[in-house]
Amino acid sequence: MYCKVNQTECIACGICQLAAPNLFDYTNEGIAYFVPDNNSGRHPLNPQELIKMKIAYHKCPTGAIKRSETPFPNS
Repeated sequence: MYCKVNQTECIACGICQLAAPNLFDYTNEGIAYFVPDNNSGRHPLNPQELIKMKIAYHKCPTGAIKRSETPFPNS
């Protein structure tokens, strides 16, 4: 499983970082990003990361956290 944050949908509420502090952080503008790969969506999650990411994913009020079975395309 792969993850990234759609930063245009993020409202900087802080829930993702509370749920998974090792996986999510914030830019200088306060917008969340996925730390392990600097939000590229190309870092495969290990089982421990996957559990925490899914908690953050389900708690995100805007659905800004995206997940995929394959790496996200380069942007």
